Amino acid sequence: MSAPTPLPDGLVLSFYGDDFTGSTDAMEVLSLAGLPTVLFLRTPEPADLARFLEARAVGIAGVSRSKPPAWMDEHLPAMFEALASLGAPLAHYKVCSTFDSSAQTGSIGRAIDVAQAVFRSPFVPVVVGAPALRRYVCFGNLFATVDGVPYRIDRHPTMSRHPVTPMGEADLTRHLAAQTGRPIGLVDLLGLAGDPDLALAQAREAGAEIVLIDVMDEVSLIEAGRLVWESRDRPTFSASSSGLQYALAAYWRSAGLLDPALAPASVRPADRIAVVSGSCSPVTARQIAWASAHDFATLRLDPLALIDGEAERERAIAAGLAALSEGRSPVLYTASGPDDPSVGSFKAAAQTSGLGEDEANARVGRALGDILSAVLERTGLRRAIVAGGDTSGMCAGRLGIDALTMAAPTAPGSPLCRGHAPGRALDGIEIALKGGQVGGPDYFGAVRQGHA
Repeated sequence: MSAPTPLPDGLVLSFYGDDFTGSTDAMEVLSLAGLPTVLFLRTPEPADLARFLEARAVGIAGVSRSKPPAWMDEHLPAMFEALASLGAPLAHYKVCSTFDSSAQTGSIGRAIDVAQAVFRSPFVPVVVGAPALRRYVCFGNLFATVDGVPYRIDRHPTMSRHPVTPMGEADLTRHLAAQTGRPIGLVDLLGLAGDPDLALAQAREAGAEIVLIDVMDEVSLIEAGRLVWESRDRPTFSASSSGLQYALAAYWRSAGLLDPALAPASVRPADRIAVVSGSCSPVTARQIAWASAHDFATLRLDPLALIDGEAERERAIAAGLAALSEGRSPVLYTASGPDDPSVGSFKAAAQTSGLGEDEANARVGRALGDILSAVLERTGLRRAIVAGGDTSGMCAGRLGIDALTMAAPTAPGSPLCRGHAPGRALDGIEIALKGGQVGGPDYFGAVRQGHA
């Protein structure tokens, strides 16, 4: 086996995240590996990049996970051109570790098609398994763990009935084939345990333009990272979860290209935080229930009223301010799990209103952002949480933040970040953008305490 290829000076990786929470996940993995990473909430200009000259990875947080192919055709070329201009040896379209997507919404296949018109990568490696997140890919099939129990993704209690992109197929090669006409290959666990380079070569010789790589454990994780890093003969594009970052970091460390993992940073406990949630996940529902039982002030909001006018926003702001004045942390939420009656009524109303579900969701997300911004600015509070992947994308844009760096880990996949907003009130704020499936029941309390 040849000697490991050294990491270049400067950037080693650029990425575009298809939602905001997943983007912070990718930033966390690289930052904890000792590679300073900055995540921009819009396409950075040269002056923006100049503020983070120490960065070894640069990301752009996006919202394509909730968008149709026509939106991708219009918006993603410029994003991929921006990534290519950074000159990193690897460019990454970061997707969720549950791979939820469809030909109509958040199409990973369409994103690959658009990207390849820019990158013309020799092949597109796909790494989705991430043992640290309890995500596993075995013979091409994705499994995700809930409460210690692994489920095939098409039988997962949440993802099999996701309200927008339910996962009805666990074989990711078949799932992806419904979204792109490009040939798809697989390097499975047997190939990884035998001759991985031969297995990859055979997949490519058979015509595969996209190659999925199994990951089940630390050994296969390292091997997946090695295959991606050492198979490059020019800049390479990958469509993967943060499993790609985990795999690369594991390989680089095993090959002596990175120092041992850093001790995680920590932040001081906060006496109060503010939480807004547009998540319908049962995981978030359990977190809201935990918060209610542990002296957080929880308030259910009416998502339809958030769309229709200012009264519900003002009610939410007033409740948040009142809770904080009493020394409590407000949790302002629109739903408690997928079976909350508001979920069905909201979808029905969105479809009959003429807005459409996508625009209705966007308006709720923006309203939650306005509520959170008002609460933070009027109180000077410096720590907050936004729960929900799509919600985070819409909400963060209302806070005036243009970039994030990692402050401290809390739960794998959802770090506490430091917001950068030069010259604005919320510059330096600590904020966690939490995906629906992330964190234990006490997640809100852990963020308030400043540790995992």
